[in-house]
Amino acid sequence: MAFRGKPWTARFREIRIGLRAALHEERPLLVHIVPMRRCNLACGYCNEYDTFSPPVPKDVMFARIDRLAELGTAVITISGGEPLLHPDLDEIIRHIHDRDIVVTLITNGYKLSADRIKRLNAARLDRLQISIDNVNPDDVSNKSLKVLDRKLVALAEHATFDVNINSVVGAGVAHPEDALAIAHRARELGFTSTMGIIHDGKGRLKPLAGRNRDTYDAFQKLNRFSITRINRLFQDNLAAGRANEWRCRAGSRYLYICEDGLVHYCSQRRGEPAIPLAEYTLSHIRAAHAEKKACAPYCTIACVHQASSLDGWRSPQTPRGIAVVPTEPLVQMSRRSAVSR
Repeated sequence: MAFRGKPWTARFREIRIGLRAALHEERPLLVHIVPMRRCNLACGYCNEYDTFSPPVPKDVMFARIDRLAELGTAVITISGGEPLLHPDLDEIIRHIHDRDIVVTLITNGYKLSADRIKRLNAARLDRLQISIDNVNPDDVSNKSLKVLDRKLVALAEHATFDVNINSVVGAGVAHPEDALAIAHRARELGFTSTMGIIHDGKGRLKPLAGRNRDTYDAFQKLNRFSITRINRLFQDNLAAGRANEWRCRAGSRYLYICEDGLVHYCSQRRGEPAIPLAEYTLSHIRAAHAEKKACAPYCTIACVHQASSLDGWRSPQTPRGIAVVPTEPLVQMSRRSAVSR
């Protein structure tokens, strides 16, 4: 079984789009957008889902995508909730692709089948990520390798988009060694793999120790030559409990668009600034780009770091007097938000 992956023409398209946005610091590099807050699972750590919300209407999603295209967005990641529950997901993906934006999808994988994967191919999906929490399901999460392995095999057989498998270590992880087993399985199937570090139950970042540290070090050796290691120093500092000195560009290079169409700095600072996307302008992007975020030193949201990294050398930041997110949302931080997307 060989994972085919994308043709070179699709990879060239991604490079072209990325370079176009990278050269202009006032264009969003990565946007997470939520078309569906409802989820078919109820993972014990997650604060990014509910059991009742309807899908965002297709026409509303199209309008939001068009606005992001006007802002010069390079990559849109569709997340949730569980986006595969949205009845018009394929059309949403296709609309993003047609606006010359790279389109990626985060899913729990439960709704994948050979036919569903082929439909995602036809819609021109560029990348897909599945977060797998353990080898065997437990009371906290059913996103296990045992349950999802046949879905991974189907992806290896049929997908023409890139696939990444994410796992986690850190506080509250009962079996950190599972993350390494998941990474090995991802490599066997021809996928990339990433590993994130989560906060403890009180929202604090503790240095990795014991089995968690051993698993992290083994993973880094396994992924020594992977392109996913772009944020290795960032992750190494988190593993050691050290602060990162970086310029967080949330609100400019990275945006989080909730199901209500509001722009937030990220999933864990929902409510800031909470401006409707239709009203989000270049002035808002400039202000967020220049704002020094007090939560940045111990932030574990790797996708925000990655989107910000290209601007680490330019445009110094200053505090703008905007209130820092209170402790409580950090206590409830979900693994999916806290890890590399």
